[in-house]
Amino acid sequence: MEQKNKMVIYQVFPRWFGNLRPSPVMNGSLAENGVGKFSAFTPLALSKIKELGVTHVWYTGVIEHATKTDYTMFGIRKDHSAVVKGKAGSPYAIKDYYDIDPDLADNIQNRMSEFEDLVKRTHEAGMKVIIDFVPNHVARQYFSDAREPFVEDLGQTDNVSKAFDVNNNFYYLPGQTLTLRFDPQREEDFAYSEFPAKVTGNNHFDAYPSQNDWYETVKLNYGVDYMHGGACHFNTIPNTWEKMLEILLFWADKGVDGFRCDMAEMVPVEFWNWVIPQVKKVRDVIFIAEVYNPDEYRNYIYTGHFDYLYDKVGLYDTVRAVMCGQAPASNISHCWQSLEGIQKNMLNFLENHDEQRVASDFFAGDARPGIPGMIVSAAMNTNPVMIYSGQELGERGMDAEGFSGRDGRTTIFDYWSVESLRNWNNNGLFDGAKLTPAERSLREMYAKLLNVVRSEPVIVEGAFYDLMYANSGNPYFNPNRQYAFLRKWKNEVLLVVVNFDRADQCVWVNIPVEAFKALDFEDNKPAELTDLLTGETTISTLTDAYPYQVKLPAYSGKMLKFSFLHK
Repeated sequence: MEQKNKMVIYQVFPRWFGNLRPSPVMNGSLAENGVGKFSAFTPLALSKIKELGVTHVWYTGVIEHATKTDYTMFGIRKDHSAVVKGKAGSPYAIKDYYDIDPDLADNIQNRMSEFEDLVKRTHEAGMKVIIDFVPNHVARQYFSDAREPFVEDLGQTDNVSKAFDVNNNFYYLPGQTLTLRFDPQREEDFAYSEFPAKVTGNNHFDAYPSQNDWYETVKLNYGVDYMHGGACHFNTIPNTWEKMLEILLFWADKGVDGFRCDMAEMVPVEFWNWVIPQVKKVRDVIFIAEVYNPDEYRNYIYTGHFDYLYDKVGLYDTVRAVMCGQAPASNISHCWQSLEGIQKNMLNFLENHDEQRVASDFFAGDARPGIPGMIVSAAMNTNPVMIYSGQELGERGMDAEGFSGRDGRTTIFDYWSVESLRNWNNNGLFDGAKLTPAERSLREMYAKLLNVVRSEPVIVEGAFYDLMYANSGNPYFNPNRQYAFLRKWKNEVLLVVVNFDRADQCVWVNIPVEAFKALDFEDNKPAELTDLLTGETTISTLTDAYPYQVKLPAYSGKMLKFSFLHK
């Protein structure tokens, strides 16, 4: 019988993953700062990613998007710089759904085959491939030059005299010219022109998007007439639905194993209800939704057919507050309580491209608090967990790269290289020789943790039992800085205790009689005890009669597996 594994996703930007250019300059061009390529993901590099326990690689920024780099000599239309954010451009301003970002290819004319080779290498390394699907908006100057001639382009047959039409792919502001009421610092000697103006991607329904809007994008029309009370026109399949299905099938046919769907809740759930089953009929792919409204979670799972949703406003926000000392660890209990019945459909993470780095000055200021946070995020449920490239090295994200500024994130808009990744890469050796001892130790910790959660049946399939209520009045357990829970599978019980405190702690954890009943295991029965993070083994027992003592270093956790011995 094939062993089940927990999904462990590694999000990575090819644009900066393989860029070894030292000392990049702020707002630097591709020529000045360089750019990573698909070819940087060598079999060796992929094997080192897999060593972390990774099952899926989310390659971010694969599809061609608007950029200030001129690729006209390769038959790619140039974008007006006024509607491109940063020198490299946002990977969420897609300008050709049927093409690959030319930045990422060694031979630009062969960029699609280079991506196909990357998919093949990833599969050969024993991992699956996830890419972004950006359904809500496209670049202002969207134009597909790579589509087959028989494929109708987005907007190609739109009636631009109508603000809304069910067969239009975009929303229009008839008679109005787009006006950018800020200095877009354009490089051309002529202003960007758009008439009639199209509605901006973040549902900005006038011709005057601000600098804080998604002014570089335009909203796609899925049959919802926002200008007239949000009436839905789904009786006949809207034109955009058909085109998006074709795009998803195109990428699935390239061997892609999953789609992370950007801002999925800005697209009507009826579309997902229609499209996902059709794609799944043809290819075995997963769909992950970026959804932030908890009131819509069940709708996008049950009606929309999504496999997984971001657990951002629940677990991420809560664990972040605990790590920063702004909330008690006991608040974590509310996260699973609010997800009754859909916990298995959530995707847990501490970092991604939208969020600040754990070690940044804007978050914890130190990578170490991420250890207990990651243990909780990775081990308390059966659902997938994700890390962001560099997180395992304590990347701080404190560079001022250009458009994004010094914001605690690694830029998605600029050409850049990341020092911690360069040092781990070590000119393609991927031996970490240039890492500091602290960085090497952190990466080893992540590898231990993620390999454990990926493969241990008690985590992959086990039941969950929260111990916080049983320790709320425990004088030897601080619910503000410690969190504890049990997992149970067959004859194994896992006790997980984490310490968010900056000081070492010795805690005594009450295991209530209700836990033995709920998880159906025997009080005070001898067990082989394995510390899953160190491999140490001994004989021990759990009992309601007295608390279980656990010594926890600062910013750490214990994962203690009790395998009950047969009589």
